[in-house]
Amino acid sequence: MAMAGLYRRALPSPPAIDFASFEGKEIFLEALQNGTMEGFYKLISYFQTQSEPAYCGLASLSMVLNALSIDPGRTWKGPWRWFDESMLDCCEPLEKVKAKGISFGKLTCLGHCAGANVQAFRTSESSISEFRNYIKACTKSDDCHIISSYHRGVFKQTGTGHFSPLGGYHAGRDMVLILDVARFKYPPHWIPLTLLWDAMNTVDSATGEHRGYMLISRQQQQPSLLYTLSCKHDSWASVAKYLMEDVPLLLKSDTVKDVEEAISVVCMSLPSNFRDFIKWVAEVRRREDDSQSLSQEEIQRLVLKEELLKQVQGTGLYKFVNKFLSSAYSCSKKAAMLGHEHSLSDVATAVCCEGAKLLTAWPESSGDFCCQKTCLKLVRGDGGKPLALISGTVNGSESKQGLQILVPVKQKSTCCCTDPDDCSELCPAANDLLTVLLLALPVQTWSGIKIDKLLQDIINLVSTDCLPALLKEEVLHLRRQLILLKRCQDNKEDGDLSAPPL
Repeated sequence: MAMAGLYRRALPSPPAIDFASFEGKEIFLEALQNGTMEGFYKLISYFQTQSEPAYCGLASLSMVLNALSIDPGRTWKGPWRWFDESMLDCCEPLEKVKAKGISFGKLTCLGHCAGANVQAFRTSESSISEFRNYIKACTKSDDCHIISSYHRGVFKQTGTGHFSPLGGYHAGRDMVLILDVARFKYPPHWIPLTLLWDAMNTVDSATGEHRGYMLISRQQQQPSLLYTLSCKHDSWASVAKYLMEDVPLLLKSDTVKDVEEAISVVCMSLPSNFRDFIKWVAEVRRREDDSQSLSQEEIQRLVLKEELLKQVQGTGLYKFVNKFLSSAYSCSKKAAMLGHEHSLSDVATAVCCEGAKLLTAWPESSGDFCCQKTCLKLVRGDGGKPLALISGTVNGSESKQGLQILVPVKQKSTCCCTDPDDCSELCPAANDLLTVLLLALPVQTWSGIKIDKLLQDIINLVSTDCLPALLKEEVLHLRRQLILLKRCQDNKEDGDLSAPPL
């Protein structure tokens, strides 16, 4: 039996005024002349319809992030880096959002985690005059956008809680333009600001907290050049708990008497699946006619990654991590602890399979991938510096995919392997990863160390104050993600909307 379903809803008017109506156009033109529609053009360029009935929050956020030209640092589909609802899974599993929607606090968390500047206000912590002032300021600029969380019933619309971006303001009429992401239901519409405030000044029954609004702007830097934290695997909660709760307790041990022992305590007890939690941001592209030419953007990103790796390897902490990995353990033990493959060809195979999954948007549950062959060539990047170009052909259940991965490469300073191929090392390597991970831990992680001089030595090694700017940005972004994930794990995201203290 076929079901007719619903084709949109009639927009209750009043109180709303359809954006495309004659009156709606008049309001738009007057607001445009008064300079309070500056953000409209960026937002309308990336206006999207929520792909699921409960994805209004995810659609609103991805629309705003794209309007701000924030680079997610990872691919959406094909080779394209682009924010999509499916990528906003940092603070809440997508299946849960699909079933129940997302709270104001978790959407705020997602904005922080995506690398945006987010100022979130519940109506219980703000006022209508403050809200109006923010509306006036943001609508006169295209580098700040507002997402509103409100109850539809106040507008005589069907439904309950909803998120949508605000596209403009008419000061004379004191009306705001709601760019409703549920475009299958209601079109964009003008609404009195006082009524919008009333709709926001309602309590979400799921959290017991007031709704509100958030101001979202772009940070100076682009996050996640080397690494990013991932919540796609169920193990993320246990890894986050280990880093944020267990490590501080382990460091209180009387056996921690020097820097090497402190590093050993942290690293030797790392959960075996921690490599699923911190991910290397690889440069993946389709292979076309075995082309080895690099685009200007690829060159620029690889140059930045190379510089960032140099900064990691120039830290005092890196020297201790390198010593720990090279002298205390054999290659086999180090590989077992870090989950690394033993040879460059093994690494290339694994990376190519992961890259094929990204480029074809195959779901993780779609089956196994077989890497038919890999080939490693050195190409010259900016300034003639060598870069590793890994070419591979991956067979999946549905298609065959040829691709290339671009990575810096270096020779290991020490090696216990007999095969010369095994002495070539892809970057970032194990010592790079552990150094960045230790730097990203909150400073208070180390406060339980009992020996005062050792505590001061550790603080000097992990302090971000003296780090080069590029590395400092990378470390602070990972630290921000880690704190936010722990906040979500503890179900505190709705009680604390602030940016994480770094």
